[in-house]
Amino acid sequence: MRKAAIVGVVGRTNAGKSTLVNRMVGEKVTIVSPVEQTTRNTIRGIVEDPRGQLVLLDTPGLHKAVGPLGKILNGMARASSAGVDILMVVFDAAHEPQLEDEGWMRRVAKECPEKCVFVLNKCDRAPFYETMFRDMWQEVAAAQLPNPPSWIRACGIKPGGCDELLAALFALAEEGPALFPEDIVTDYPRKLAIADVVREKLIQRLHDEVPHEVGVVVVDLGEQDRAWDVAVNIYVNRPSQKGIVIGPHGGNLKAVRMSAEPELSEMFGVRVRLELWVKVEPNWMKNNRLMAEMGYV
Repeated sequence: MRKAAIVGVVGRTNAGKSTLVNRMVGEKVTIVSPVEQTTRNTIRGIVEDPRGQLVLLDTPGLHKAVGPLGKILNGMARASSAGVDILMVVFDAAHEPQLEDEGWMRRVAKECPEKCVFVLNKCDRAPFYETMFRDMWQEVAAAQLPNPPSWIRACGIKPGGCDELLAALFALAEEGPALFPEDIVTDYPRKLAIADVVREKLIQRLHDEVPHEVGVVVVDLGEQDRAWDVAVNIYVNRPSQKGIVIGPHGGNLKAVRMSAEPELSEMFGVRVRLELWVKVEPNWMKNNRLMAEMGYV
């Protein structure tokens, strides 16, 4: 009998959760960036394997919340740890433990999930702070837990870097039927997936200038047999940010479009043509309609 499990992938922001999910799924299902708060939705990546099926819930990273969007993302991260079959807590062990890492450890010690895996990510780096994370856990969990977490080293950027992790997750999974059809890797809505790819390219282009204040919405998706025409609104808070996003002579938008279109075309198996518009919407993070269209509420 094959196995199946829902795995909540949690941890502080920038711990490498999305990279691990993409590596385990075998395809890109969630965007990756060194910028904090890159992942803003809970994304389900589906691992199909001879051993069974794992549904990985990639969540926003826990961070010091600033503004309404930050509070929403933290709420999503905390909620995703409830009701899963296996809790997978990812630590960036290439850096010393942070306050948010201790927070997840304390949550595990308090709630005592039946099945939990602590992942020491980025094991290809040096120095590697495994001892510091283990010592922190010993301080947090003074009493012996009935179901102590397993400790696994992993590296999401190297082939085979998640083999031990996958083996540990399947070992914890229960026998049961698949939760999704075998031929899909994610059930993430198309419009949100397209918006995420556009936002990823904006982050890569803008670096630290305005990425946290940029929102992306697919306002029209014309699905023809061989080509999709997609209209995308990019929201910023202030007129000065509009010029930064557009770039000199429209250079930033052109670069984003040229980078995103081939990736989306490969993702969906049709030619994707993007039309990008930048709009000023003061305090868009407080606009419930826009936040709903982006999948945050």
